[in-house]
Amino acid sequence: MAGGQRPPPPAPAGSQPLPQAWSPAPPGTSGAQNPGMVSQGVNPPYRPIPQQQQQQQQQQFQQPGASTQLPPRPPQRPMAPQGFPPQQQQQHLYQGAAPYGAPQQSGQQRPMYAPPPSQSQPQQGHNDVASLTQQMSGMAMNQQPPAPGMAASPPPGSQQNKQRTRRVYPTASSPAAAGVPPVSGYPPVSAMQMPGYPGTCAPGYPSPAGAPITGPQTFVPGAQAPMPSSSAAYARGAGGAPVSPSGAGRPPQAQPAPYEPPKPRIDPAQMPTPISVHMHDQEIHDEQPYSTGLKTNVPLASTNFTAIDDGNSNPRFIRLTMYSVPHTEELLKATQLPLGMVVQPLADLAPTEEPVKLIDFGEEGPIRCMRCKTYINPYMVFINGGKHFVCNICRHENEVPDDYFCNLDMVGRRLDSQARPELHNGTVEFVATKDFIAREPHPATFVFAIDVTWGAVQNGMVAQAAAAIKDALYGGRGLPVGAKVAIITYDRSAHFYGLSPSLEQAQMMVVPDIHDMFVPIHEGFAADPIESRHVIEGLLDSLPSMFVQNRTAEPVLGAVVQAVHEALRTSGGKLFAFHTALPTFGPGSLKQRDDPKLHNTDKERTLYEPQDSFYRDWAVKLVESGISCNLYTFPSAPMDLATLSQLSTVTSGELYSYPGFDGKRDGRRFAADLRADVERSYGSNAVLRIRTSDGLRVDEHYGNLFMRNHVDVELAGVTSDTAIGALLQYDGRLDEKQDVYFQAALLYTTSDGQRRIRVHNIAVPCTTLIGAMFRNAEVDTSMNLIAKAAVTEALSQPLRSIRERLSDRCVQILTAYRRNCAAGSPPGQLILPEAFKLAPLYTLSLLKSPAIRGGADVPIDQRIFHMCLLRQLSVRKSMDYFYPTIVPVHALTGNQGEIDEKTGLVVLPTFARASYTMLDPAGAYLLTGDGSLIMWLGRQVPAQFLQDALGVPSLEQVDIMQHSLPELDSALNRKINAIARQILPTRAGFASLQIIRQGIDQAEVQFATKLIEDRNSDNMTYVDYVCAVHRQIQVEVRPKGPVEPKWSYN
Repeated sequence: MAGGQRPPPPAPAGSQPLPQAWSPAPPGTSGAQNPGMVSQGVNPPYRPIPQQQQQQQQQQFQQPGASTQLPPRPPQRPMAPQGFPPQQQQQHLYQGAAPYGAPQQSGQQRPMYAPPPSQSQPQQGHNDVASLTQQMSGMAMNQQPPAPGMAASPPPGSQQNKQRTRRVYPTASSPAAAGVPPVSGYPPVSAMQMPGYPGTCAPGYPSPAGAPITGPQTFVPGAQAPMPSSSAAYARGAGGAPVSPSGAGRPPQAQPAPYEPPKPRIDPAQMPTPISVHMHDQEIHDEQPYSTGLKTNVPLASTNFTAIDDGNSNPRFIRLTMYSVPHTEELLKATQLPLGMVVQPLADLAPTEEPVKLIDFGEEGPIRCMRCKTYINPYMVFINGGKHFVCNICRHENEVPDDYFCNLDMVGRRLDSQARPELHNGTVEFVATKDFIAREPHPATFVFAIDVTWGAVQNGMVAQAAAAIKDALYGGRGLPVGAKVAIITYDRSAHFYGLSPSLEQAQMMVVPDIHDMFVPIHEGFAADPIESRHVIEGLLDSLPSMFVQNRTAEPVLGAVVQAVHEALRTSGGKLFAFHTALPTFGPGSLKQRDDPKLHNTDKERTLYEPQDSFYRDWAVKLVESGISCNLYTFPSAPMDLATLSQLSTVTSGELYSYPGFDGKRDGRRFAADLRADVERSYGSNAVLRIRTSDGLRVDEHYGNLFMRNHVDVELAGVTSDTAIGALLQYDGRLDEKQDVYFQAALLYTTSDGQRRIRVHNIAVPCTTLIGAMFRNAEVDTSMNLIAKAAVTEALSQPLRSIRERLSDRCVQILTAYRRNCAAGSPPGQLILPEAFKLAPLYTLSLLKSPAIRGGADVPIDQRIFHMCLLRQLSVRKSMDYFYPTIVPVHALTGNQGEIDEKTGLVVLPTFARASYTMLDPAGAYLLTGDGSLIMWLGRQVPAQFLQDALGVPSLEQVDIMQHSLPELDSALNRKINAIARQILPTRAGFASLQIIRQGIDQAEVQFATKLIEDRNSDNMTYVDYVCAVHRQIQVEVRPKGPVEPKWSYN
């Protein structure tokens, strides 16, 4: 180390430093600054070297044998903005290829469009972020950053700028335009025009050869050429006075804008990725089961693990945003981390885990605290020889009933603690007593209501719905035990069917007076699906032909809701409504109100509000009767989901959407969704309450729910996928010497009509250290909770403000970590906490979501659908939503694609990153993330692979209209089918397949929008966004100065 230089302090534990890309200035250079830091003084005026002197210096360097020592520097010569003299700037560029727009070496020519690399994605470890420090440290803070991926431009009008413009952006008349080589593997781009837009190319593809490039350009995803930087910085002199190119009218002491050197390039392959993080976590939990008694180091939501219940609830049931809770509110605010939880009370357990224990305390019911009504759990302390117990929630001392008394051992534990599940298991289920039964429970009734209007018949929905219902009832596990079935069809009238097992075929009764709706069938409206199978199957088989001549185009959804409430108000149940159009007739009729002029404006949020209160009022009535509604929509035109979705959001149901439904294309996916919906665990007429230690309280609840007060969450229906978010607030100071306790209790009726109480308990340590908070934070749950809060706020605030707050929240969290845990790190380093290093990527993904992103191209119904989706997603499913799963299937080795006998799961290859540059043109990939399945075929994929996998000899002969993977007699085909079933576990092996060929199919444009790390959806690339976050962190940690622009997205 040279004299006078101090080595940078080591990064704190639990963080990932990003390595520096700029070497320090030579020792002894006056005026040199640390990279990324703001100058602390005023540099003297810059006096450029005369052109004649520059030529003499260049001739001196070119003379053979001439001295390489630079001439003496003139006195008082200032430094360039980055701390390097202009002659030395070229020596400090990023090593490797010259920056875009920089002069090329002799004999070399840079292609205009960089093709994706032909090699597969390199292997990455979980410490891949450690090699980025050098790449992040050279970012200047005192200048407006140029366009992402592009070096700063010289002043316009200069010879260098003219040459650069001709080189980077050739026009039709430019000689360079004709010599630009096409992207390897791409067909002539002139054949890839967007329909309806003559003279333009589909987004994500190069412009036609010889066409002039005007305005903003869109290039191949992940390999975009940089945008021309604005010349506004050179258009005005000091004080904002206009300046002509010749300098006329310039203020007397105005200086020309300094030339900013090119920014260093960051290797996208070194950015933090969920792939390496999940692989590392999976390797840890493959070796041994996870004991919940550890209280920390909880497996990630995407990890396949086996949990042993040792007092804390299984992470599948309840997840916290942090597993070390700060003891004061001030400490929480210092970190900006969210404090909350996501509860999934009926989540499915792994096959290797023990089922939840059922406990019956008889007529007296379970033991509870007399003050706060907390249920007995492993964290209650027994005192006075076992005669009393202290509640872990409110610290109240309670008497132990005589029939529950037991002596204590030497350490104060009951002698029968291991024999009683409620005293050593974090999750148990109690049989509810009469005190918890307001009305007699009944088995659930599932009502399928099918829209049979002209539009539903024409797009194939009626036929697909009948087939999907039949498959859901009899093709797999079927309905939950004890559940019954009813079927309704509707257009301008409602049609009811008698399904009594004594009938040979179903009896149909029509109610045309929809303004006075009633159920005309009393016996046989709901029937057991097994006893009445012959009647139900016959009806479903005949439904498509019954309404093939129907010309009615007005469905009466509101009347059907009233009829279902009338039929199930005493027993409860679930409504599956399959709807295709805006209801414009009968009760609850709506008007078309979508106004394109309001899109992408602050007034757009008025379209998120319901037209009237009809559907919400009836949804509340459904909640009172324990009836939930799952709404399946098949829109071909706007149908006002903002109003109709209340049927599912208020009744704790779910919303499904299939825009432009085509039976052949979307039928398999629809059938898979319905089958998974029907087969999963279900409960009705439920109430959820979350209790916390003294000093904390639940401030907000998020999800599809209804609340009459601020404590009880009413759920008309609850499934294994129902997830409720809870944001916590402080009421006082916590005791740092004791654990913090949470209990979530769900009172519900099972599908077979039994009243139960499921109780989840969790205890985590209390801390006074910010480092412990970051070390034990969980980014998956935090982002799920942040997303739920964001879509809830979207109903009252502009999306622009929400997007800014999401990015600001990410910056605040990382800034808090730097201030409190990495204050000694060099200013140019971006230090990421290990537990939150994926926060920028997940935030960027949320900004690109149709629920949040800007732009007038997002239909309002689709935006509402994605808002509802984020509101109802569990932590596990939200991870698939934020980052798609991309599986390479072209180079399977060993046992990849085969079932592992140890785990019973298919062995998967290493996933590919969601970036176009990471996809091999000679490869094939399966992508999923939203329930659909996409197979992307590279332009150079081998013919032998196509023959073995799809049964065709060439890429041109691949049938893109096939919507399922073929089943061939080849090992490769069997492996690919097994992998597809593995990555879509909730779809029961079904998914509609979409095949996309690189450079051939227009659907590749939509495929590119799913690649989160690339520039798409009116937002930055992953690298650019991390750089923007880094700049804002430096702004936050340095002394306050002029306000600079934050984010470049709309």
